[in-house]
Amino acid sequence: MNPSNLFGLSDHLEALSKHGDPLEVLDATVDFEYFRGWLVEGLGYGDGSRGGRPPFDPVAMVKALILQARHNLSDARMEFMIRDRLSWMRFLGFDLGAPTPDENTIRHFRNRLTEAGTLKRAMKAFEWRLREKGYIPMSGQIADARLIQAPRQRNADAEKAAIKAGKSAAEIWPDEPNKAAQKGTDARWTPKVGGRIRHRPDGMPLPQIAAPVFGCKSRISIDRRFGFIRESVVTSASETDGRQLPNLIDRENTSSEVWADTAYRLQRNEKWLARHLMTSRIHRRKPAGKPLPRATARANAKKSSIRARVERVFAHQKNRFGLFIRTIGLARAEAKLTLANLAYNFDRLILHERRNARE
Repeated sequence: MNPSNLFGLSDHLEALSKHGDPLEVLDATVDFEYFRGWLVEGLGYGDGSRGGRPPFDPVAMVKALILQARHNLSDARMEFMIRDRLSWMRFLGFDLGAPTPDENTIRHFRNRLTEAGTLKRAMKAFEWRLREKGYIPMSGQIADARLIQAPRQRNADAEKAAIKAGKSAAEIWPDEPNKAAQKGTDARWTPKVGGRIRHRPDGMPLPQIAAPVFGCKSRISIDRRFGFIRESVVTSASETDGRQLPNLIDRENTSSEVWADTAYRLQRNEKWLARHLMTSRIHRRKPAGKPLPRATARANAKKSSIRARVERVFAHQKNRFGLFIRTIGLARAEAKLTLANLAYNFDRLILHERRNARE
């Protein structure tokens, strides 16, 4: 490369930093090297003595997956963006003109992380890092779930019945392996009730519209004090919310209080919380055929002011990340959502560190 071009590239990168490169802020705030030991151990990387093409640096690849989650990019688009953006190449540690990961490398690395369980370990490792920095889960926890749409499946009635019966794609299409590889059998249809509440002329609310949604559910719990995602579970969209509450509880929160909406108000959940010395702040249901008592309505409204904090997480992932599931299968969807949760925690850490710097 012409020496003058090298100086021009250096000036260009310096100008990016001067105008405020958000990836430099992310790199300075999150100690990505902290994950190296977990990644090397979990992925089973060798010392290179057997020869062969050396793999890309695992820390750089994790950074690439975080960028992919933050921008909701396909693997092919991610390959292009790494080559296209100088700020991304600098963040990932790739030199201009040097090899960069292609879409197959990105996909294989993510699948390997998922299959080895290393992605979950990385999420837990960052949780420990947060505690080392003083972000201890406290003031109680808030649980909620959000429907995430997935690519719709076009199946015949017999194929739908086989999916509901629990058969795998390989069992349903044994003679069509290519078709089976593109069919997901974990996502489900479920009605989503929402939208603006409309009222009759006399003030009575009209029934809300229920729209069918195909996909899975991202279930999380955050600590009330700092708002980090502490626990997460991914299920099909048809799985009921209440059953997953015990899987979302962080036992190490310094407060015993648990907030959630009425979907989690089950007798067995109340008994489970009481048995584990936890205080239920779950919304109470409206009695069948009767108006909600005024005292209960006031209590629910007070709980809503606290529980609404978890909605900011889903809004952040939807509005900033454009979260949408493109993958096939629940395991890959879980990987996608785990990366989105990890990316959110990184953004949350930047927010708190900036606040601390101003104080």
